[in-house]
Formats: sequence, C-alpha cells, structure tokens
Amino acid sequence: MILKTNRLILRPWEESDVENLHRYASAPEVGPIAGWPAHTSIENSLDIIRNVLSAPETYAVVDKGTGCAIGSIGLMVGKASNIGIPDTEGEVGYWIGVPYWGQGLIPEAVQEILRHAFEEVHLKKVWCGYFDGNTKSKRVQEKCGFQYQYTKENVPCPMLNEMRTEHITCLKKEDWINR
Repeated sequence: MILKTNRLILRPWEESDVENLHRYASAPEVGPIAGWPAHTSIENSLDIIRNVLSAPETYAVVDKGTGCAIGSIGLMVGKASNIGIPDTEGEVGYWIGVPYWGQGLIPEAVQEILRHAFEEVHLKKVWCGYFDGNTKSKRVQEKCGFQYQYTKENVPCPMLNEMRTEHITCLKKEDWINR
C-alpha cells in the first residue's frame, strides 16, 4: 500500500533504500532514544530492511521532492504491538533522520497513518509511546491529538540491554473524528 501527504509518500521499504536508511539510522541521536541501536553498516541496514522493516503496515517515509527514504513509520495492529492490545487497536511508531527534524514531517506522516488506521483498517484506538527524555516524540504525539494514559517503569529495551521508563498515549477514533 502507498499513502501520500502533501510532502511525503509512505510506501513499503525496498532494498534499494539501504543507503538512505543507513545514512539516517546510523546517527546516534535517532535509534537509541527510540530503543534501538544506531545502524553500524550497510549490511546491518539491509538486514533491518529484510527482517524488521518488511513487517506489515511498515512504511518508508519518503520525501516527495527527492524520492529518498528519510525515516520510517509503522502501524502494529493487535498482537503485533508489544503493549498488549486487542486486534481492534493499533500502535504507531516512527522516526525521521536528523536533517529533517523540526519541519513537521513526522506529524504529517502520523496524521496520514491515523487516517489509514481509522478509515481503512477500521481501528477503534491507536496507541503510541515514548521513553523518558524523548521530548521530540512526546511533542509529535501531543500535536497529533494523543492523550496521556499511563507510565510503565522498568520497560526492557533488549536491543540496548537496559531498562527504561515509557509513557503511553492513546487516540480514540471518536476523538480523531471530532478533532
């Protein structure tokens, strides 16, 4: 599936995106704050495309102007989420390369994923989370209408071999419709 916004195309990841993925996912400011290690090589990024970013409802965030993948967004429905939600609900996760921070691109992508989740996938709620200190992700969620629900302490981040505090937010379909 391909989704479009004013400035972005959200489409499945392709192996040809590997150089752009590595360029942006190797930055130490990107992955670790979201709970995953910075990419270490082109081969590492290719493995991630093949084994992680190939999951259903996972999209490359592509700049319409350049055609380059600059980030990622995914909708994990039901059991695909790690927060224990029913099949009528989903969780959104996202990141974008550092050169694109502060331009409103991820809120734009999240709004399109929300439209897709509620209108096409027919979900009742969409959840999101951010780790302590990830103020940029918190701000995206606030801009997109997510409401704080609860905080979980000692959440394992196995890829980084550490425990974190995670704040969970949610947006109900009726609140999205009435925004």
